[in-house]
Amino acid sequence: MASTDTTTAVEAGAAGPGKAGDLAGLEAGLDALETVQPGRPPLRETLVRKVLPPVTAVVLVLVVWQALVSFGVVDDPTKLPTPADVWGEIEDAWLQGTLLGYIWTSVSRGLLGFLLALVIGTPLGLLVARVRFVRAAIGPILSGLQSLPSVAWVPPAVIWLGLNDSMMYAVILLGAVPSIANGLVSGVDQVPPLFLRAGRTLGATGLRGTWHIVMPAALPGYLAGLKQGWAFSWRSLMAAEIIASSPDLGVGLGQLLENGRNTSSMSMVFLAIFLILIVGIAIDLLIFSPLERWVLRSRGLLVKS
Repeated sequence: MASTDTTTAVEAGAAGPGKAGDLAGLEAGLDALETVQPGRPPLRETLVRKVLPPVTAVVLVLVVWQALVSFGVVDDPTKLPTPADVWGEIEDAWLQGTLLGYIWTSVSRGLLGFLLALVIGTPLGLLVARVRFVRAAIGPILSGLQSLPSVAWVPPAVIWLGLNDSMMYAVILLGAVPSIANGLVSGVDQVPPLFLRAGRTLGATGLRGTWHIVMPAALPGYLAGLKQGWAFSWRSLMAAEIIASSPDLGVGLGQLLENGRNTSSMSMVFLAIFLILIVGIAIDLLIFSPLERWVLRSRGLLVKS
């Protein structure tokens, strides 16, 4: 019996290092699969993945646009100008020193209005998300306001406030605040209850729990609401500038678009459209896309390349 036990122990001891080695090799293999090799991708790969697709799309649009004019599909320049005509309009605005003024007038209004909407929409969203009575009272109203076209607010805002910047900001707030608040409500609703219980156990209640538990966990939904809120801010501002134009307000992109319509200058109309589009794309690429990547990376959902 003792001999059998000794033999078993010896066999186990002999097999032990092999099994341990196998386990170590398996763990090393799994670690290798999960490990991201450091270093930046080659410049050529970056250009192919990130620069080439949008450049290709722009080139295709220009080719189709020029083809429509060259082959006489649209032969009336008052309806569709050539790309060269629009480029000439850009050059004229640049040489006259008005191009950056058009952009800055609208961008400054849009950003300031969005910041005001952020200050109002964030506490409102938290209040709706955390207080049942408030949610039952104004939750449906916020949803209805979010679906209401912001252009509908321009006539009453003009009557109430007149043709001034206050009217512009009022229209922006009415368009953006519901989106920001509803985005935060959606984010708070998706916070796992386990997080809240763990926070209460550790003493994170009230404002402390909101700041340290609720807001970080609700950040993805909140960020989506901010992005949508900016889109509504920009649309609301353009609608206000187009409808309620006045020399005292300065010439923004919406006013530029309306001036092109009044003078039947389609090249000016297309210039305004392109500038509005470029500003929207730039804000998304410079502000919201980096924020989204940071949120995803902080939650382990995006690997840093």
